[in-house]
Amino acid sequence: MMSATQVEELICLVSAMDRPQLIRRFGGHRAGFPVDFTSDFLNTLPLERLRHIFVALCLQSKQQPTEELLA
Repeated sequence: MMSATQVEELICLVSAMDRPQLIRRFGGHRAGFPVDFTSDFLNTLPLERLRHIFVALCLQSKQQPTEELLA
């Protein structure tokens, strides 16, 4: 389980991502369960919804993106 500080950092990192960064991260994210979103689905979601789903994915898989990977 992530600490409150880690969750806050995760939310800050994800909130700084734009749509292309998020979509790239979805494609490269390794989780212990299948993550099978189509490009059409990801491209049509509102940006805030896309961020919300990515945060949930990170929390569930207990993986936090790093700042250097955001570029």
